[in-house]
Amino acid sequence: MLQMLLLSSLLAACSLALDVQVPESPVVALFGTDAVLNCTFLGKEATFDPSQLSIFWQVADTQRSVHSYWDQQDQLGYQEERFANRTSLFPAHLAAGNASLLLKRVQVTDEGIYTCFVKVQDYGKAALIMQVAAPYSKPSVTWEAAVNPKPGDLVALTCVAYGGYPEAQVLWQDASGHNLTENVTVSPVANEQGLFTIKSVLTVFLEPNSTYSCRLTNPLLGEEGHASVTISAQGMIFPPVALWVTVGLAVCLLGLLVALAAVCHKKIKESCEEMRAEEEAKELEEAKELEEAKKG
Repeated sequence: MLQMLLLSSLLAACSLALDVQVPESPVVALFGTDAVLNCTFLGKEATFDPSQLSIFWQVADTQRSVHSYWDQQDQLGYQEERFANRTSLFPAHLAAGNASLLLKRVQVTDEGIYTCFVKVQDYGKAALIMQVAAPYSKPSVTWEAAVNPKPGDLVALTCVAYGGYPEAQVLWQDASGHNLTENVTVSPVANEQGLFTIKSVLTVFLEPNSTYSCRLTNPLLGEEGHASVTISAQGMIFPPVALWVTVGLAVCLLGLLVALAAVCHKKIKESCEEMRAEEEAKELEEAKELEEAKKG
């Protein structure tokens, strides 16, 4: 509040005739690096008395002080605490109409609209947008399925990337490039620095030799990378172990049945031969008895 009263008093006696210019497009600053918020001014006179120069940088929505300068020196008594030891002007360039601000070690919380106020004899102001971006780690894709998966089973594919900002866009595609994103859930989680971990889960019905890719796009930095996974028959247990056991048992049983059939066939053949021999012996004996009866 005191900062605003001071600013108001300094500007009250001035007319809005100073041409202050800032970038029209948003300034994209990388997390953890230093960023320059450009601000230049041009008045009616080509030169001015440096002792008359006052510069104020503020966060537009809260009107909190980012950096202040007057009486030819920085005035940081009202500076918001989170900007302490992280801001500076370019003193050697002030006389050339450069009121740009150097913001060091950019944080996610620095994102917002900043207003540059400049006063010489007249005053002017302009606002710019600063956006913060942080690249994500290379995404990785893993998959999970039930024990001993088989074609047609439901499988969850998970794509994970870390440490980025803002929230990334995730695109899932199959080997033909078809969009599969309608089957996706995305879970962004921010850490204490405001950086996101993106976890995207795609649910599909399992098909052997299928490739699925996950593409990650940072809306401020563009596409940052992709990862893919191929699910092949060699990578899964097709058929399952239980089926192999069943097949083995069936083969063994078939072998036993064949062996048993052979034994039975042999036994039946031997029995038939014995019966035939017995019948022939009986017939022979009956023939002898009949012959003896005739002689008698």
